[in-house]
Amino acid sequence: MKDGGRKQGVMSPCAACKLLRRRCAQDCVFAPYFPANEPHKFASVHRVFGASNVNKMLQELPEYQRSDAVSSMVYEANARVRDPVYGCVGAISSLQQQVDVLQTQLALAQAEVVHMKLSQVSTSSEQLKAVPATSNSSSENLSPSSKLAKTLFAMDMVVDQPNMGVSLWSC
Repeated sequence: MKDGGRKQGVMSPCAACKLLRRRCAQDCVFAPYFPANEPHKFASVHRVFGASNVNKMLQELPEYQRSDAVSSMVYEANARVRDPVYGCVGAISSLQQQVDVLQTQLALAQAEVVHMKLSQVSTSSEQLKAVPATSNSSSENLSPSSKLAKTLFAMDMVVDQPNMGVSLWSC
């Protein structure tokens, strides 16, 4: 059985104590979070934060928060090793820029869909206006919604005629 990276009965030092070349005590604060089989975790954290600072941070936290704190420190240390100037802020900034670009692309695509739908509606309305309103044979083959659209557009054609003779405003 293992207990925080140590085998029962055998005192194998944790990755932190190995790197620092010291004896790993039974109550070592690093042992549960930096097991001997993952030395790279502590090496990157030690390079960025220093062993003394990590020790202080872990001792100030309650035990139930220490695992999350170590995960955060390992992430930040790895990001800082990859990008010494910006660290994880550089990764966050890059991801935010990607989100902005994708949101712009989505907005453009949605606008294009709306434009296509509007042009499709205007094309179909022009086709309906071109069909005479008195044609019974073609109106029998249309769906009810098409018949309604045809009727509405046919009424538009009557109202739009310039030589109606009677004003729409007179009673």
